[in-house]
Amino acid sequence: MPLTDPQHARLLLLYAAEPPAPALHDFVAAHGPIDAVERIRAGTAPPAALAEITRPDPQLDDALRAIDAETAMLVTPEDDDWPLGRLAGMAGHGLGTPLALWTRGSASLTELTGTAVTVTGTRFTTGYGDTIAADLAYDLAQTGVTILTGGALGIDGAAHRAALAGEGRTVVVLPCGIDQTYPPQHTRLFAQVVEHGGLLVSEYPIGALAVQSRLATRCRLLAALSAATVIVEAGQRSSALATAKAARTLGRRVYGVPGPITAGTSAGVIELLRTGQATVISSAEHIHYQEGLR
Repeated sequence: MPLTDPQHARLLLLYAAEPPAPALHDFVAAHGPIDAVERIRAGTAPPAALAEITRPDPQLDDALRAIDAETAMLVTPEDDDWPLGRLAGMAGHGLGTPLALWTRGSASLTELTGTAVTVTGTRFTTGYGDTIAADLAYDLAQTGVTILTGGALGIDGAAHRAALAGEGRTVVVLPCGIDQTYPPQHTRLFAQVVEHGGLLVSEYPIGALAVQSRLATRCRLLAALSAATVIVEAGQRSSALATAKAARTLGRRVYGVPGPITAGTSAGVIELLRTGQATVISSAEHIHYQEGLR
């Protein structure tokens, strides 16, 4: 693809910088992706944007093959399917809007995220947490709400599986390339997500592996791509609390499911509820009432 193509320019930028890259995003928003790439190559871009370029000469062969083979799609802000309504506030709140998003699946990203609710929590669940996450996700999915979460073990996995059982659709936001499976235990689950009209989504290049920093960075997209966030079980250091924080920053409502005060897996949720950072719920009906999703 020639560099007269905004998609190719964004592809280069996506490989050249590690998300989030707020200065680079602002530069691209001001000048457009093609001009931004040319200025970066010439070294005339602002120092803050140049500082976010970590791979100046990215290799795009795998990405171009994936696009040509239609095993993955690159969705950009120039596309009709860019979820502008969901992502518009990220830059203004310092969260770093993605330069583009990879998707796998045939569904519309804008359509699925238009009625999405994030259901997430700890990997180290109890039977109570698994049951509640599944019940909430199933009931929401049955009414046409997309269940969005991170595909992790524990609460995320329970929510994805319940959405599929409810004959609904679900979106997995990955902390790695769209061609990777993280965690590997969910290979079959992710295939089912795509088979049943859902999507795998990532802002990371083809071949990128899941590392701790990417797990943390992914939290802001979990919050941004949905109307509201539900935290089912979360300890005091759970990454789910970072998702809740990002949701609050974006002005989205956060819901928390109460659990036993003696359980470490409930400590983070109880703190959200105690400090007024989350609204207590016990059923999907509470979310429908607050969000007007029906």
